[in-house]
Amino acid sequence: MAQGSPQLILLCCGKRKSGKDYLTDYLESTLPKDHTVILRLSGPLKECYARDHGLDFDQLLSATDYKEKYRLDMIQWSERIRRQDHGYFCRAAIDKYQATGFPLWIVSDCRRATDFQFFQDKYPGKCRTIRIQASDTIRESRGFVFKAGVDDKESECGLDDQPSFDHVIQNDGLGSAQEILAPVVADIKSALGF
Repeated sequence: MAQGSPQLILLCCGKRKSGKDYLTDYLESTLPKDHTVILRLSGPLKECYARDHGLDFDQLLSATDYKEKYRLDMIQWSERIRRQDHGYFCRAAIDKYQATGFPLWIVSDCRRATDFQFFQDKYPGKCRTIRIQASDTIRESRGFVFKAGVDDKESECGLDDQPSFDHVIQNDGLGSAQEILAPVVADIKSALGF
């Protein structure tokens, strides 16, 4: 594994049930293991929230009703922390996943402009923004149900007004993960030479 700062950072975003985790996990599985790490900003956030509130961290990571029960309070709690330090959870993710030394970082769950800003400011010229999207019908078929106070807040809508993305991936099940991620993989190979 190479030492030092990353050579390329993929900043992925998308609505709930758009397939962010599925596609970023698939992408990681196709790339050299000693070159690639996934950073989940929600990982340290949920870990800190579980610890501070006496909850089951593993259950908060799952796609279950347990997580949904606490989602709104967790969002409000994390917003208070972000108002004081917008990069708090970004730095915590770098530490949690021991990312230093991997040439390629895949940040699987950016949700706010400040998430993009943190990485773009700290690692100028090394970031690619990726929007993963799916139609409401497809998201609903994957279990999405609109929840007021969650799906209409910054945690889900914070990047809706982003003027452009380096890649927009339509994940409606009309192509394989390999097919729809082909432009991203080509970008990675061009940037990293593998």
